[in-house]
Amino acid sequence: MFEGHDPYLVALSVVIAILGGYTGFGLAARIRGGPDSAHRLLLAGAAFFLAVGIWTMHFVGMLAAPLPVGTVYLVLPTIISFLICALVVGISLFFVSVGEPSMLRVVSSAVLLGLGIASMHYVGMHGLSGDFAMAHAPGLVVLSIAIAIAAAYGGLRAFLARHGGVQLMLSAVAFGFAVSGMHYTAMAGMQIAPSGGEAHHHMDGLAASSQMLSLVVTLLCFVIAAGFLLSLVPDPRKTAVAIASAAGGSSDSAELAGAATVQADPPLRPTPLGGIGQPPRAPPARRLPLEGADGTHFIDAADVRSVTADAHYTKVHDGTRERMCPWSISEAEALLDPRLFLRVHRSHIVAIPHVTLVRKEGDGAVIELDGPSPHRVPVSRAKIAEVKARLGLARRTA
Repeated sequence: MFEGHDPYLVALSVVIAILGGYTGFGLAARIRGGPDSAHRLLLAGAAFFLAVGIWTMHFVGMLAAPLPVGTVYLVLPTIISFLICALVVGISLFFVSVGEPSMLRVVSSAVLLGLGIASMHYVGMHGLSGDFAMAHAPGLVVLSIAIAIAAAYGGLRAFLARHGGVQLMLSAVAFGFAVSGMHYTAMAGMQIAPSGGEAHHHMDGLAASSQMLSLVVTLLCFVIAAGFLLSLVPDPRKTAVAIASAAGGSSDSAELAGAATVQADPPLRPTPLGGIGQPPRAPPARRLPLEGADGTHFIDAADVRSVTADAHYTKVHDGTRERMCPWSISEAEALLDPRLFLRVHRSHIVAIPHVTLVRKEGDGAVIELDGPSPHRVPVSRAKIAEVKARLGLARRTA
């Protein structure tokens, strides 16, 4: 069965899996660094492209297989196989994109995703209809499921690493070969034999020929290619940072340098009547509680880059990742040191000493904060003047 595959279609299926993995992981890697409003869109896009890449790779591999003449594809199982793939990919990415990505959560998500990929494959296989009987070698079925789980784990680890460029491409290549390896391992364990005139499936359902499936797969290949090309378009915000870093003598770079060099002790924000008649402010919190899968952790306030509202709770970014904090955004504003932190938006608080870039955008502005994984925070129009004053930019009138 395996030896009769069309080598060109086999190669195409691997390329499709790689492109789908690159596009999906590229979108997923932006989830933790993007604003809240973009999280759902990025998660949906990542799940869509990963699912389409995996599903399209599977059916290109089916077109490459030497199936008996007259084989058709039942539409309902074929659609169900795609829905299974999209559902488990979305759930797995969601589980590891919110809260603390503990090892237990990552492994559980990888097992779920791997079982989903294997289920997609075998549901799609049994959507074949023709004058034959199909059987699978149990050992290779188990091996294909193990490969699917390993591929899912590697993909999720790539997502959590939030790599870009060469590292992202290497992760996508490894994922593409792993998913393809799962498919062709399962195909190697499939045996097809004549059924003595009795069809493998009843033909009373809606069916599609190989030619019709080829058209659908071709369309999806264009979708994946388009998504891949769009993912290569540079992020204008990152481009602006790179240009500003390269232009050492320009006024823009001087402004960025001023933004990055913040006084250690900026003045306290004034209170009504200079504080007369107001209750004394409680000492600022030195540590923030963070909820994890194994309990409550604590982070030094000096390591906090930003605090973002999330319903009645907040998400704290430490320059590497976001984690859940039980404080509300109002509690965080009241408890954090006002000399170091500033609420720049109704949903965002930033640590002024960690600001590396401030840039006008639309009616408001955008702040970038340092760390191993720099991230951006929006600034409301009403807060722009205060942000500039805290960063020492308001004095630049000439």
